[in-house]
Amino acid sequence: MKRILVVLVALNYFFLPCILKGGISRADEGMWTLYNLPDAVYKQMRAEGFMMPKEALYNDLTKYSLHSEHAIIPTLSSAVVNFSGFCTGEVVSPKGLVLTNHHCGFEAIRSHSTVEHDYMKDGFYAESYEQELPNENMFVAFMKKQEDVTEKLRQLGFDSMDFYSKESLIDSLEEAMSCEAKKIDSTYYVEINSFFEGNSYYATTYQRYSDVRLVFAPPKSMGKFGGETDNWMWPRQTCDVSVFRIYVDPLTGGPAEYSPKNVPMLPDNWLWVSTNGYKEGDFAMVMGYPGSTSRYLSSYGIEEMRNCINDPRQQVRGVKQEVMKKHMDASEAVRIKYDSKFAQSANYWKNAIGMNKCIDSVGIVRMKREMEAKLTSWDSTTLKNLYAKRAEAMRASTFFSESFSYRSGNELAVRATKFYNGMPVLGDSTKVKKQYLQFKDNSDQWDRDLDIETMAVMIENYRSHVPEKYIPSFYKRIDKEFHGNYRAYVEAIWNNSVLMKKNAKIPLRMTRKLQKDLGIYFSMSLVETLADLKLIIDDIKDSIREEERILCAEKLRAEENTPHYSDANFTLRMTYGQVGGYVLNGDDSGYYTTAKSIRDKMQVGGEISDYYVEPRVRQLFDSDVYGILDDKVSNTLNMCFLTNNDITGGNSGSPVLDSHGHLIGLAFDGNWDSLSSDIFFDTSLARCINVDIRYVLYMMKAWGNATRLLQEMGIE
Repeated sequence: MKRILVVLVALNYFFLPCILKGGISRADEGMWTLYNLPDAVYKQMRAEGFMMPKEALYNDLTKYSLHSEHAIIPTLSSAVVNFSGFCTGEVVSPKGLVLTNHHCGFEAIRSHSTVEHDYMKDGFYAESYEQELPNENMFVAFMKKQEDVTEKLRQLGFDSMDFYSKESLIDSLEEAMSCEAKKIDSTYYVEINSFFEGNSYYATTYQRYSDVRLVFAPPKSMGKFGGETDNWMWPRQTCDVSVFRIYVDPLTGGPAEYSPKNVPMLPDNWLWVSTNGYKEGDFAMVMGYPGSTSRYLSSYGIEEMRNCINDPRQQVRGVKQEVMKKHMDASEAVRIKYDSKFAQSANYWKNAIGMNKCIDSVGIVRMKREMEAKLTSWDSTTLKNLYAKRAEAMRASTFFSESFSYRSGNELAVRATKFYNGMPVLGDSTKVKKQYLQFKDNSDQWDRDLDIETMAVMIENYRSHVPEKYIPSFYKRIDKEFHGNYRAYVEAIWNNSVLMKKNAKIPLRMTRKLQKDLGIYFSMSLVETLADLKLIIDDIKDSIREEERILCAEKLRAEENTPHYSDANFTLRMTYGQVGGYVLNGDDSGYYTTAKSIRDKMQVGGEISDYYVEPRVRQLFDSDVYGILDDKVSNTLNMCFLTNNDITGGNSGSPVLDSHGHLIGLAFDGNWDSLSSDIFFDTSLARCINVDIRYVLYMMKAWGNATRLLQEMGIE
């Protein structure tokens, strides 16, 4: 019976009918854009309990600028922000307070941490505006408007252009539209993104704020409670939250670079925080910036994802993380430096493992191939052959990027990559002999011994998994000059190469000395191999992209009378569903966790380090009575809860809203069965894991004594 159900789900999914003759088939599936939300979708939302008018979701806010005579119409979407290009956040106070996940603020918290003041381990709370900490390279962006520009592009000859000409035209239109937007407000800018595999293009107007300061973070033991043990698992008790504040120019009230003179933002709108809780079956909506999904991807594309991306990714990261953990466990200083890198690596390591298991257990490739065969107007032969042609190179490319690119997180690899990849030229611009390259001193961000051992392991590991034709030439020097000793080779680079010398000025012109430099040769060798791989992959990349576009168009035509949502591309989306659990190992999973469940896990903190918390933190949960924060169903403090909302990476930190648009939690993870959701959303098993806003408030109050923040959010 279960297998029949899976097949039926897959049949519905393939054609993405989301809405059938009788109404919406999957209320919990779909990442809907807001400006063109289908009426049928909104009607179904109302039928399932949503109480707000459609206009409360989205309005074209460029009509209501500071220079406009119109009053600003508050919408839910106007309080949801793109958080630094990789997460989501939400404004929750009239003074620009922003909530997001702890793991989204991880690097900001780490960057302010030292051995003496370890905000990562101990948490952080700013008792005043003056104590709130600024952060480099952090921003939030508000969506102001979105529109379909597909027809504009077609009128300019888009359909008949090659790929590079299309990209150039999009860039030109993007620039022209940004110029027009700046006439309304000088801080506006426009981005044009592909939707439906390149069959449509939408332009989105944003306003970006770059002065974003850290206000509150729980101790790591709570912000990351359960660690890798519980990652992608249910039940959960993680207080995955960090708090920031947007600062603005005191004269204009608009975006500004950091200045001590800047003042807290007075936003157009903010979300109301609710302590009323939820019960099973209650309406739940998530708004956020989902990063990337591939639900229109062909069966051949999924095969490539499984074999050529996920498989090598999990292999390399597994090996690398063993080395990192050994060094991090041995030194607090090293742990602080690598906490964020390790968390990022481990998250997608586990994601790759879980996604491949889901692909195999559900039989996604086979089911999609069967569905593709039913599209009689589409021939799969071309796409099949194209993917087969690049399979070997694609797999090698993943091993390469995971081992040697900036993605590896290894300082030597990062520098070797940057050296031939557009570093700024310094010195006298009129005299080539006086021009040079120079790496910034970032020695506070890495550990020499850890990076040396990691790089040596990566070099050895790469050789054992990649065909000889994709082995960089520096391996010959390892064999000849270092007798196959990978560590000795890496140590020699660290000890002698100009790449690793502090504040070294590297001549722009290639000298004899540079030609003999081991690190420079290492860099050149990597560039050569990468170029070979890219030549193979890029040669057919555009052809694959075009065939996938045609396939998507055929799928859409098969259901042309029903609304469809596009794959995620880090633009603002809305998904709706219900609070509720699922069947876990034959039993009811439950849909929430309580303070008792975290106490139970704390009991084994001595054996499982991911469950260890400091004695002071542990004392916070000794009681079963939490006042106004008590849940009406459980009669105690709820930790986390489940909904069937459709989310993916990038949704981290997204607000979970009730039927009145009030904030009841923050999305932070999915369960194990959701790991295939980027390509296949299993409506019966996939769940969104959320931290209860009351748990967040309790940690602010009980641990941080952050009463002023609760008052600011209208709680006390």
